[in-house]
Amino acid sequence: MTTVPRRAGDPRRPSGAPAPVRSLLRGLPTLPAVILLAVFLAGPIAYCVYYAFTDMQLTGASGTSFVGLDNFTRAFGDADFLNAVWLTLVFVIGSAVIGQNTLGLALAVLMEKATKPVRSVVNGVVIAAWVLPEVVAGYLMYAFFYNQGSLNSILDALHLPQQNWLYTMPILAVCLANVWRGTAFSMMVFSAALNDVPQELVEAAEMDGAGPWQRLWRVVLPVIRRSIMTNLMLITLQTLSVFGLIYTMTRGGPGNKSETLPIFMYQQAFQNSLIGYGTAIALVLLVVGALFSAVYIRLLKLEDD
Repeated sequence: MTTVPRRAGDPRRPSGAPAPVRSLLRGLPTLPAVILLAVFLAGPIAYCVYYAFTDMQLTGASGTSFVGLDNFTRAFGDADFLNAVWLTLVFVIGSAVIGQNTLGLALAVLMEKATKPVRSVVNGVVIAAWVLPEVVAGYLMYAFFYNQGSLNSILDALHLPQQNWLYTMPILAVCLANVWRGTAFSMMVFSAALNDVPQELVEAAEMDGAGPWQRLWRVVLPVIRRSIMTNLMLITLQTLSVFGLIYTMTRGGPGNKSETLPIFMYQQAFQNSLIGYGTAIALVLLVVGALFSAVYIRLLKLEDD
């Protein structure tokens, strides 16, 4: 048996370089991406963390000094901040966890049984709302819910009572607007998940006498539960950061009835010029998002176990 000599540079040839050096060489192609992330992501985040512990202001201050936890203490003692936290939870749970998730699943299930023309029309209409810029969607929803807008015109034609929705129920109006705009993402996620459901399981359940609701609850949902949890995590994080839609429709008003944390943060930082205080609120929003993510990831791990 003859042995083929290995040429110089042959990848099978054992390298004489130590393991840390080999690992460093293998990681060189990712170095530009790491540098960009450090400069444009980690750097600004670290700078914002520093600002959160200072009294930095845009105007009217001769200098910036370190104040420790004063901004956070002030926030949790501020009734307006606590109101913003509560409205943020209502907005996220109402428009994302319940609204987008449920409606997206319902549309995905219905589209499976629909004809091709119906699927094309529904997909086009739903996705059109999703691809609209947030500010444009906000203006459309403002025109719909306005006192003399489309919704009251429809109610007037049906001889039903009308009201100024953006004044009497602003948080409901922005929740419905966010559901309208964001449902397309959930629908696409669930449509892809439903395509992976083994038809043998569904057919076996149908042969055993299970109705449509039983097949959905006992067969389909358990199979796609990981997709459900992943979708919930993504739309929750996305909804936490919604700013343009709410600001365009209500600017957090009337008063503070639709003032979520992003709106409250913007007002404190740029309208009241309290950069340090506004940045502290931004960190609280970051922690809220991290808590939601931790819960979803924990649930995913429980599913794996």
